[in-house]
Amino acid sequence: MTGAEQAYPAPAKLNLFLHVVGRRPDGYHRLQTLFRFLNYGDEVRIKVREDDVLRLLNPLPGVPAERDLCLRSARLLRECTGCRLGADIGLVKRLPMGGGLGGGSSDAATVLMALNRLWRLALPRPELQRLALRLGADVPVFVFGHAAFAEGVGEELHSVTLPPASYVVLIPPVQIATAEIFANPGLTRNTPEMKIPPLPKGCGRNDLEPVVVAAYPVVGEHLDWLRQYGEARMTGSGACVFAAFPDRGEAERVFAARPEWMQGFVADGLDVHPMYIAA
Repeated sequence: MTGAEQAYPAPAKLNLFLHVVGRRPDGYHRLQTLFRFLNYGDEVRIKVREDDVLRLLNPLPGVPAERDLCLRSARLLRECTGCRLGADIGLVKRLPMGGGLGGGSSDAATVLMALNRLWRLALPRPELQRLALRLGADVPVFVFGHAAFAEGVGEELHSVTLPPASYVVLIPPVQIATAEIFANPGLTRNTPEMKIPPLPKGCGRNDLEPVVVAAYPVVGEHLDWLRQYGEARMTGSGACVFAAFPDRGEAERVFAARPEWMQGFVADGLDVHPMYIAA
């Protein structure tokens, strides 16, 4: 092995809104959404190896190695560059699986960006974004590195600057499969397209939210509680829900008032990914 283990952030994301505006001939849904990062998330720890072994030090329960996004990301980067180095990859997992916070996608993007640097590959950011899309529709925005208005399947990204905000994020005790929600016949698929990046305040909705709430009533319970304090919304395909507050203190007070059985966290919004300069 070579080098010391290094730690890299893999932040959560929120979809401040998510509209399904159509469907492509290949079956993928056309979306418009507003992505924002949070200063809370997973942590990826990487140690470069001189051999060609790629090893995940703490596999996620129930996730086979061939499906693990961290390993898939490392393999893809090596296959596309011919790099002969390896890596030991450790993951400090804080974000829930099936929560809509982009945990797995963020982990994959962080591995791409970190190994691009550690293996001294020097791939430009647009090339890393193209690789990221092969791993999943939410991966490119983390490589892009900015809060973004996104179109297409989520890969057409336009940088935006958003006002400061702190967020109460609640984590209902369910895991939701994205494919299940997008396959639901009750999903709205014809929301009118926005022509320009919108202002975030009071703008839009999450078209997936009614489908998720109908299938998983506990998500609705979390939304109902949070709506006592302001506009609340589901992120991604769920299950997590959130509300924005103008300052951290107010968000902390709301979070402290939640019922004991509700889990979650408070975080501040970020316009720039903490690894942006490292890509």
